[in-house]
Amino acid sequence: MKRKLIVITGATDRVGAAAARRLTSDGHHVVLVGRSADRTAALAKELATEHFLADFTRLSSVRALANRLLAEYPRIDVLAHNVACVGGPARRLSPDGHEMTFQVNYLAGFLLTTLLIARLVKSRATVICSSGFANRLGTIDLYDLQSEEHYSATKVYCSSQLAQILFIRELYRRYGRGRGIDTAAYHPGSIVPDHFHEATSSFRCLYHMSTRHPWAVTPEHGADTLVFLAEGRPEVDFPSGQYFVRRKVAKPNREAHDRLLAFELWNRAETMIVDGAESDRDRLRSVVPHSPHARRALAWQPRNTDESAMFR
Repeated sequence: MKRKLIVITGATDRVGAAAARRLTSDGHHVVLVGRSADRTAALAKELATEHFLADFTRLSSVRALANRLLAEYPRIDVLAHNVACVGGPARRLSPDGHEMTFQVNYLAGFLLTTLLIARLVKSRATVICSSGFANRLGTIDLYDLQSEEHYSATKVYCSSQLAQILFIRELYRRYGRGRGIDTAAYHPGSIVPDHFHEATSSFRCLYHMSTRHPWAVTPEHGADTLVFLAEGRPEVDFPSGQYFVRRKVAKPNREAHDRLLAFELWNRAETMIVDGAESDRDRLRSVVPHSPHARRALAWQPRNTDESAMFR
């Protein structure tokens, strides 16, 4: 088996830590990224590897992380996004002005990937995103990505999980198919996410129902699909750009198949990273048609996009 350089964010999380231990034991060079200084350092000491601290509630921290990774590693074979949090009953904004759950679970990982994109293409890397069963209950409203008009912790969390699948699909469309990057999303099992104690009663109920589902697993079992994808050969051991449950291609939310939605979400994320947070509805009404039929028609029109843009 080829020895790979694997970067795992959320590495001190239950699934992240289990995957890091197994990948290290399999002989790979695992680089840990975590928020807690004590927990990340302890795991790094246990595995005798390097670690970096990053706070995904601050995009400046994500930029600093990308710069350090680029300086330290000429090759990155796998970038595994494993960060997830659950918001509380009241809508909160990050220091960057974005809705907190959307930034931590989706936007920060999007930024990290785009900052590393040239290195990932050169390395012919695989980008992997965690997306729990909750993606099936999510929906993406391009006019209200910040949940300014309609906020609920459960809705925002579920939608962020759907956004992860849309991200890996659009990333593969832009940079895959022989151009350098392979992608995958996976269900880690019903594992308690960070800040679960702050979750609303409805989310707690949703979670406790899921733990009685056959998908409920231990962190070690939850990490199995991540390890499979990280170690595997894209298009040989698994098809790229797909969603996986227990190592098998699975059906995600129907919206995950909307190519135009994936495209527009990517473009909107680019704008949010460059310009900071603004009212999504005010900005998008001028560029995105209201009619679903008109939006789908755009999918077949030529796009003027700079796919090599870097957001430093």
